[in-house]
Amino acid sequence: MPRRISRALQPLSVLALTLAISGCIGTGGITPQGKALEANLLATDEAIQSAAQDAHWPTAQWWQAYGDPQLNRWIDLALQGSPTLAMAAARVRQAKSMAGVAEAAESLQINGESTLKRHNWPTDQFYGPGELANSTTWDNNAALGFSYALDLWGRESNATERAVDMAHMSVAEARQAQLELQDNIVRVYIELSLHYARRDIVEATLKQQQQILELAQKRLDGGIGTHFEVSQAETPLPETHRQIDALDEEIALSRNQLAALAGKGPGEGAQLQRPTLSLGAPLKLPSSLPAQLLGQRPDVVASRWQVAAQARGIDVAHAGFYPNVDLVGSLGYMATGGGALEFLTGKKLNYSVGPAISLPIFDGGRLRSELGEASAGYDIAVAKYNQTLVNALKNISDQLIRRESMDKQQAFAAESVATAQRTYDIAMIAYQRGLTDYLNVLNAQTLLFKQQQVQQQVQAARLSAHAQLVTALGGGLGAGYDVPNAEQTQAPKTPSLLR
Repeated sequence: MPRRISRALQPLSVLALTLAISGCIGTGGITPQGKALEANLLATDEAIQSAAQDAHWPTAQWWQAYGDPQLNRWIDLALQGSPTLAMAAARVRQAKSMAGVAEAAESLQINGESTLKRHNWPTDQFYGPGELANSTTWDNNAALGFSYALDLWGRESNATERAVDMAHMSVAEARQAQLELQDNIVRVYIELSLHYARRDIVEATLKQQQQILELAQKRLDGGIGTHFEVSQAETPLPETHRQIDALDEEIALSRNQLAALAGKGPGEGAQLQRPTLSLGAPLKLPSSLPAQLLGQRPDVVASRWQVAAQARGIDVAHAGFYPNVDLVGSLGYMATGGGALEFLTGKKLNYSVGPAISLPIFDGGRLRSELGEASAGYDIAVAKYNQTLVNALKNISDQLIRRESMDKQQAFAAESVATAQRTYDIAMIAYQRGLTDYLNVLNAQTLLFKQQQVQQQVQAARLSAHAQLVTALGGGLGAGYDVPNAEQTQAPKTPSLLR
């Protein structure tokens, strides 16, 4: 064989040898076992299937359907000043910076260093510096070193992709934090509205009780009533005043809670006026359920990005079984003796360039453990995604069932209030004419009060069901436009060399 050809084959021989040696550390028995569930296979309940009739997504400002300008303004304030969202935004910036750190490893790295020092040289009969013995001289150097990872097995590129996937996950988690904040504000705002409505009922009851007391007093003064009737009319007044005070407390606490959610002080919450909520238009649902629907939920999107990141982590662990080849070099000046800056002269120039190869031979099981950890992390991410998917479908189905039930309950509650109102009116007229006693009026009034409370609770529950259903649908945040594809979320196969 010609000498020139023999020299050319030497690098290939070295590479083959290193691959063979690294093959001693095998990956047998270390493979991911998790498998992601299919959303469409889980959506078998009647509520979701019957909902797939309309063709509309919730809007990003879904709370505007309530028609309350104060609610719109308060949510805008919360989105700007909430500490929760500030932390989520900081986590996004942190993840993006970490992705930049990982990407930088793929680029050319250049470092410079220089030392200027005075050196006293000792005398040593075996290792002494010879002519420099018992002298003090300058011992200076300056150098530029560079390295470039050839990334033959995709270690750096997969590490970068993993960091980018984690950044995508942080963005989806920030959307989830935003959605949860909006949902919490809307629900507390609905509770505030309910407290005001209940207060109206109690105040109306107090007014009616005071009218009954006046009537009983007039009947007593006219000689046709009794002290017992007057005492009966006076009895419920203190309890009604207590209920009004308790509702004032609930209103104040709800204002404080809204202020805290928005990152404001209690003083800001005290300025909140009475809500003017309404829900005229029905919520329309998307036509493709549930795959596209679930793709809009930020928590599902975040889980998918986590699966993709863990898949890339397996690739990074796989690359550890192969030799690492970097191109390294240096360019510098150095001199011992002479003037302080004499080392910068051209005749002191030196350089080096060449490949640097490192390979695993025996590591006590470290690489196998790292691959096992990455594979287990992938399985955990897949299981978390599956659990998130199952919970999301349950949440959507629950809210669809609840919405349908609330619509029916609202009609029944309105009918009950109308009936109770007629009963109370009849009892009051009969009492005024002396045809019945106060007890019947009180019973009718109590029934009307209870039915009005039920109606207000049903209306608040219907408003809340609307908010929770929109939240279950992803709140119109468009998270589904930023999702990994199917290939990104699949676990990589173990290369045949490492099996």
